[in-house]
Amino acid sequence: MLTRYYHHPIFVEHLTGPGHPERPERLVAIERILEDEMFQILDREEAPEGALEAITRCHPQDYAQAVAKAIPEEGMARIDGDTIISPKSFTAALHAVGAATAAVDAVVSGEIRNAFIAARPPGHHAEKTTAMGFCLFNTAAIAARHAQAVHGLERVAIVDWDVHHGNGTQDIFWTDPSVLYCSSHQMPLYPGTGAKDETGEGGNIVNAPLSAGDGSEKFKQAFESRILPAIDAFRPDLLIISAGFDAHYRDPLANLQLTEADFDWATGKLMDAAGRHSSDRLVSILEGGYDLQGLAVSVKAHVKRLLEG
Repeated sequence: MLTRYYHHPIFVEHLTGPGHPERPERLVAIERILEDEMFQILDREEAPEGALEAITRCHPQDYAQAVAKAIPEEGMARIDGDTIISPKSFTAALHAVGAATAAVDAVVSGEIRNAFIAARPPGHHAEKTTAMGFCLFNTAAIAARHAQAVHGLERVAIVDWDVHHGNGTQDIFWTDPSVLYCSSHQMPLYPGTGAKDETGEGGNIVNAPLSAGDGSEKFKQAFESRILPAIDAFRPDLLIISAGFDAHYRDPLANLQLTEADFDWATGKLMDAAGRHSSDRLVSILEGGYDLQGLAVSVKAHVKRLLEG
């Protein structure tokens, strides 16, 4: 079976302005690294436009409509100090949602083994009714709900290794034990959530915070002591990765010391878990990663591992 790479030209048309870390050049860097000969076997597909119905499984309809209405006809507008939108931002977010739901469809049907989605804007900071942290809609959460609503999967696990805690994903699934959310992240750091004692009403939230300066050893300990055992106990029918690469040592927005080899290792461990519990079904969705070189080499390691099966 194949690894599918979802992309679309609209993702670079989500403009955030000069100096903003979540910029179109991120996807240009990814596209360039995936031109390497080793990635010619990638199954490449343009992201379809997502449906409002998929979004409203995680966000109220009036919230989705408010985001649409906030999009400027020209120039840029701010939702908050960090989250900037421009004329194509809503369309880009719809295609990010469409890629996530299409990837779930493809892995559940057995058409592909796994998928990597290179989309902007990212999603894991978007709470039920709040856009923040560069994020409009919570793409990973929408993918999980789609798997349950459309395909009848009972248990979905989301593993988030972005250096910033996915407060939005935690918010959406806080009271829902059918979705396991596991996160490794630097703390203290934006957005200020993600302590170990934040466990959700059903114990389905597993936070493994790291400290500034931590590197491979502490990251692997977090996975092996907290995240991987939680996945094995939960036995998910589908595994989703919120794949942020800003824990790389080159990244300007945080202070962890991971290398691309660590993302290769974590990808392999999650693929093993998907093999044990989910018939290899795994969907990876890009979140952060703001140093272009660090992002590119990390994505290269991640996708190479996905391809190797």
